[in-house]
Amino acid sequence: MTSDTARFVGDIPFFYDRGLGPVLFEDYAADIADRMAASAPIDVLETAAGTGIVTRKLRDALDPQAKLTASDLNAPMLEVAKTKFGAAEHVIFRSADATALPFDDEAFDAIVCQFGLMFFPDKDRAHREARRTLRPGGRYLFSVWDAPRYNPFPRLGLEVIERFFPGDPPQFLAFSCAEVDPIKESLLDAGFTDITISVRSRVKEVTDPTSFARGLVFGSPLFEQLRERGGVRPESLVEALAERLTQELGENPMRLPMQAIFYEARAA
Repeated sequence: MTSDTARFVGDIPFFYDRGLGPVLFEDYAADIADRMAASAPIDVLETAAGTGIVTRKLRDALDPQAKLTASDLNAPMLEVAKTKFGAAEHVIFRSADATALPFDDEAFDAIVCQFGLMFFPDKDRAHREARRTLRPGGRYLFSVWDAPRYNPFPRLGLEVIERFFPGDPPQFLAFSCAEVDPIKESLLDAGFTDITISVRSRVKEVTDPTSFARGLVFGSPLFEQLRERGGVRPESLVEALAERLTQELGENPMRLPMQAIFYEARAA
């Protein structure tokens, strides 16, 4: 995995969950969980589970007898996820690299991953691992962010960061999978078939832009980069980012456009 994705440490998972989760992830999580539950799988693996936003939706949507395993490379993220479940809910948490899964061949009949593929350094290998651990006919369902032109928050964030760090802005980009054909070809090469691709757009009303801006700054490895560079108060960046977001997207509430690409494939 990349060094940035392995740096969700300290308070970053908390700010990620509270600041970014309700705005960027929860609605899409409900969507992907409902789509996964529609086929009534009994052994489900979630990769790049993070703080359990999708995990919570999956547990609510799946049959109570279904086995759910939530995995992520970052143990601090999973520690936040664990707080969302009671012991009787039967969720298994495993620290695991999606490109080298510690599970047997054909262990699952469904795998789900929301907004994780972008951060895998070897995406082809991640697809091969998903195929290896799926039973024949098993479903592989994942989502990625569409291009930045459909998702203005990274563009606006970069504008503000460049103001504070002209010429050498820190970056943590999550939009490396906006091209459909390379992913489709990778899935075919990994042994998947019946590939369906859909685009899901939404506009999220944000009543607290400052909290969202704080999540963008404090809830990603960008915060560690800021701390290493020094010279800029993170709260100053939060204030400038909240102002720029509302300047372009309005306030009371701010209306944030988003667009994601969903993939579904079956193990041949």
